Amino acid sequence: MKKLAVITGFILVGLISCKEQPGKTLDKKAQIQYPNIVFILSDDQAWTDYGFMGHEHIETPNLDKLAAESRTFTRGYVSTSLCSPSLASIITGVYPRDHMVLGNDRVLPGDLKNGKPAWTLPWRDENYKPVIENFKKLKTLPDILKEEGYLSFQTGKWWIGNYENGGFDYGMTHGDPKRGGRHGDYGLEIGRKGMDTLYSYIDLALEKKKPFFMWYAPFLPHAPHNPPEALLQKYLPKAPSEYVAKYWAMCEWFDQTCGDLINYIDEKGETENTIFVYVCDNGWVQNENNTTYNPISKRSPYDLGMRTPIMYKWKGKITPEIDAQNLVSSLDMVPTVLDLIGLERPDDLDGINVLNEAEQNKREAVYGEIYEHDFNTVEESLNYRVVMTNPYKLILPNPKNKPNEEVQLFNIYKDPFEENDLAPNHKEEVSELQQILEENWVN
Repeated sequence: MKKLAVITGFILVGLISCKEQPGKTLDKKAQIQYPNIVFILSDDQAWTDYGFMGHEHIETPNLDKLAAESRTFTRGYVSTSLCSPSLASIITGVYPRDHMVLGNDRVLPGDLKNGKPAWTLPWRDENYKPVIENFKKLKTLPDILKEEGYLSFQTGKWWIGNYENGGFDYGMTHGDPKRGGRHGDYGLEIGRKGMDTLYSYIDLALEKKKPFFMWYAPFLPHAPHNPPEALLQKYLPKAPSEYVAKYWAMCEWFDQTCGDLINYIDEKGETENTIFVYVCDNGWVQNENNTTYNPISKRSPYDLGMRTPIMYKWKGKITPEIDAQNLVSSLDMVPTVLDLIGLERPDDLDGINVLNEAEQNKREAVYGEIYEHDFNTVEESLNYRVVMTNPYKLILPNPKNKPNEEVQLFNIYKDPFEENDLAPNHKEEVSELQQILEENWVN
């Protein structure tokens, strides 16, 4: 991997002079002190459900502090509103239609579910093998970082079989279907059952004097909503139902684990040498009368399913700012981090460096695509394509899978909860955005 100009401060002092080592070429990698990189990923949490985003009841003091210390984009979007494809896009920097992890479970023509979830049926694992094999051909962020001497660690949610399939050196997820491997297995214990495994990974990297990449994607605030009793009792008097109180408590529980992680890195003296990036994989709106989610959130093309705050913190290097105007994408995380540490970006990435003002000014839109939970091909499984601009958002249903739905247009800056469809009276805007969407789709 060729190096770009490395950020000021990376070059170690005390380089050996040519006089001291005549005739020897210095190893460039030995001259560079790369920062650690920590991705923090929430699981099933609406963009509204943080203290710093204005929620009246949910308390998230640790994420509030992280937001205040970061370049925080409050108008971030994931590429799709379901965990498996969303996480695959985050780690690769490309759209689902490129990495082909379109949904959570692959169902082929002729597969019979008989009213049961696909993931419970014996053919699920065999169907998913080609998805994993295709993904292994892609270059992930851990793959790129490994070339520069990083150790990469996986904890939490992970759908693509064993952690090694994502380029990680160590991880909690074995991915063996015979032992219950599907979307994280032992990785799902992180946060819920403590943080010791994650701390051990950090200690290992420090012992080996290696920069580390940490994937912290706990099964939080994801269902089952079984928060600590003290947190539940805190929210019961404030919530409209016990179901909502449990969800709110889960959000704070997740926040507590984020604080534990950030504090541990600080105790190790690594805060100034660590880039923190935060995102949520998809949204969630808790139903008041049962354990399920409202269909306007997860798996939907609406902002309550796709929108998320995205934060970048590097103490002393990134100026903290709350950015409520610029549209950003989870696809930007890989190129932004690579630019920060001075590495060349692969040509096939779909995002930009969001900390580069010139790139931001050139961006006219961010995009999304929504597929069936039980997927096969792009053509068979696509439900919606979405384009977000300032100020309009267009939702384009797939006529094949959503034949009774119309194009929708919203002013997401004035109407953040998408209550007023402007499409019938804004034909010109609809036409322009459809053209932009089509151009992006073929590129």
